Amino acid sequence: AIVFDRRVGDDERVLDFGTTGYLRHSDMVMWDRQTESWWQQITGEGIVGEYTGTQLDFLPAALISWRDFRDSFPNGSVLSRDTGHPRDYNRPPYAGYDSREGRPFMFRGKLDARLPPVERVVGLNIGDTAVAYPFTLFESITVINDSVADTDIVIFYAPDTLSAFLGEFASDSPAVGSTGVYDPNLDGRRLTFEAKGGSIVDEQTGSEWNIFGEATSGPLEGSVLSPIIHANHFWFAWRVFYPDTVIKGEDVLVN
Repeated sequence: AIVFDRRVGDDERVLDFGTTGYLRHSDMVMWDRQTESWWQQITGEGIVGEYTGTQLDFLPAALISWRDFRDSFPNGSVLSRDTGHPRDYNRPPYAGYDSREGRPFMFRGKLDARLPPVERVVGLNIGDTAVAYPFTLFESITVINDSVADTDIVIFYAPDTLSAFLGEFASDSPAVGSTGVYDPNLDGRRLTFEAKGGSIVDEQTGSEWNIFGEATSGPLEGSVLSPIIHANHFWFAWRVFYPDTVIKGEDVLVN
């Protein structure tokens, strides 16, 4: 999931976006209806037209399971499938994206062999430093405490989120998980986190935290960590737009 602020320029002009129907490096190209400029989805950068070189501001977002959303936001709004179009939204438009070794659709660039092309990664771009955490790191852990470009971060992992790329029914889809990335500093103190008994807890107070960075019980109940912009991408796509990416490995497996 990628979310942008639609306001651009000093006058904060609000743009309305649609899809061009084109791909660039197998990544969707958007367009705005006001100027017909084209925009790269993964980076939010204008690439054709009046807004070429303009950067949309990212907003914090995460791809999570319906269960996690429903439990935390019982009155939350959900996008309707009643669009007036005959499309079957239960059927994913792309196949093969749950095979780490799969070939990306309509991708003709050079693949970076450091990771399988369709390996899911947690991608962060902080300052001039781009990093990727392969999802395979989460096969044995649900928390990563780390720092990127002198910025403290913590990654929470929820293992039960199903893939949106495989079957028509939930029973056909593998669990691929989802992540949240946060600033672990709270009220002037850096918290460190660990997995304990199926929950995520901070080591300083023993408070429990959910995938949204909210303390749900313990001395810090009600506290909320500040989110850090991130996205769950496929490696081939992230690498194309952030070619100098550092891949994080087993050195970060501390839990």
